[in-house]
Amino acid sequence: MAAAVFLALGFALLGVQGASATAGFIQAPLSQEGWVGDSVALHCEAVGRPVPEIQWWFEGNSPNDSCYQLWDGARLDRVHIHAAYHQHASSSLSIDKLSAEDAGTYECRANNDPNRNHLTLTPRVRWVRAQASVVVLKPGTVQTSMQKVNSKIRLTCTLDQSSEGVTGHRWMRGDKVVKEDTLSGLTTEFEMDEKTRSGNFSCIFLPEPLGRAEIIVSGPPDIKAMKKSTHGEQGSSVTIICTSEAHPGITSWAWYKSSDSRNEPITIDNKKYSMNSTGLKSELTIKNLEAGSDPGTYLCNGTNLEGSDAATVTLRVHSHLAALWPFLGIVAEVLVLLAIIFICEKRQKPSRDADADEDELGSAPLKSSGHNLDKDKNVRQRTSS
Repeated sequence: MAAAVFLALGFALLGVQGASATAGFIQAPLSQEGWVGDSVALHCEAVGRPVPEIQWWFEGNSPNDSCYQLWDGARLDRVHIHAAYHQHASSSLSIDKLSAEDAGTYECRANNDPNRNHLTLTPRVRWVRAQASVVVLKPGTVQTSMQKVNSKIRLTCTLDQSSEGVTGHRWMRGDKVVKEDTLSGLTTEFEMDEKTRSGNFSCIFLPEPLGRAEIIVSGPPDIKAMKKSTHGEQGSSVTIICTSEAHPGITSWAWYKSSDSRNEPITIDNKKYSMNSTGLKSELTIKNLEAGSDPGTYLCNGTNLEGSDAATVTLRVHSHLAALWPFLGIVAEVLVLLAIIFICEKRQKPSRDADADEDELGSAPLKSSGHNLDKDKNVRQRTSS
């Protein structure tokens, strides 16, 4: 927003001054801090009529350092300069993979005098300058140690006195975080059981990269299956993967199939079975799956200089007709239900016929009913006389 205001004021000033105006900055570069290995970027903008040219200059912090002009691709292509000249001039300077030699004063210069780069003529207008400093922060030195305490292994990292405040610690095994805290101490510890085996451990002092160190723990491998169970379709292929974080790396991988309490070695023939292995991972591919012979338990074994370990994977193979079984089950249930209804109807029909016959007999008049009525009538008549 501020840059837009300055740009508007600059254009207004150019309109007042007419066809010519001395170069001036509407945005100056800001000082930056960066860690060794990181990147920083500086930016400046200038107005004038005609549109001014922008140059970048640098002077180191050493008393013997001289000021010199930077160009795109300087310092082994770690310096990149991008400029745009339209209604005004803008330029950005970025530095990749910072090192100690990049610390110092950076100067953005602007000039729109036609003779500014002439080798013999003296420019009528001096270059206007805006400076910014770049501070390169160097991570502290970390001392590491490893000791065995009872049945545990304790890893310790200690950071030398740092000007930056420690906000926490992070421990990693390979690329996985195994511990993290928000303590501010210069020493951090990580304990693990001997069963955790081995691997590459890293201690990181936060904010990163305040300090970092690696500790390599040697031991037998810790083999893990990427998936403990997997499945495939009949006729297709499936890949089973086992990994290890051990140090030293796995020197030998072997695959077996469990059958009748025995582990039968799998022969890699690149027709039915193919294997692709590295020091940290092994992949077994089973081709043209068969529902009868391929399902079962597969075992991967990894061996290094310290020992060996194994993991198992269960494979299931679905038949082409597997999708029809639910439908056939529903059809069977419907048929059974219809049969039950039909049988029930058959059993209930004789009972309904018997009930109908009884109803017909009950509706006919009794033979003695008329005689009784006449008798009662005669008795009443005699009584009245």
